Amino acid sequence: MVLRLKPEAVDEYRKYHEAVWPEVLDTIRQCHIRNYSIFFKDNFLFGYFEYHGQNIQADRAKMAADKKTQEWWAIMEPMQEPLPTRKPGEWWADMEEVFHTD
Repeated sequence: MVLRLKPEAVDEYRKYHEAVWPEVLDTIRQCHIRNYSIFFKDNFLFGYFEYHGQNIQADRAKMAADKKTQEWWAIMEPMQEPLPTRKPGEWWADMEEVFHTD
């Protein structure tokens, strides 16, 4: 996944991610997301996670319905700029995997 981070928000974004709220982390785990990383380069954020559930759409809906996650997103979203080429309904734009090895 990818999106832009507003240049003036870099320090604040990093600060928040040094201490992600425990409730948000718990919701991520409950939604079967593991090995979640966000990388930063040239005002772009690149997100990676591994999904270990059976229904990612249902788990995404569960996450979006969580009140503490909604509070977190309300703080994060003004710092971010979604890509204009993202699909309808996406905030983070999904990326195409062109290479993988284990």
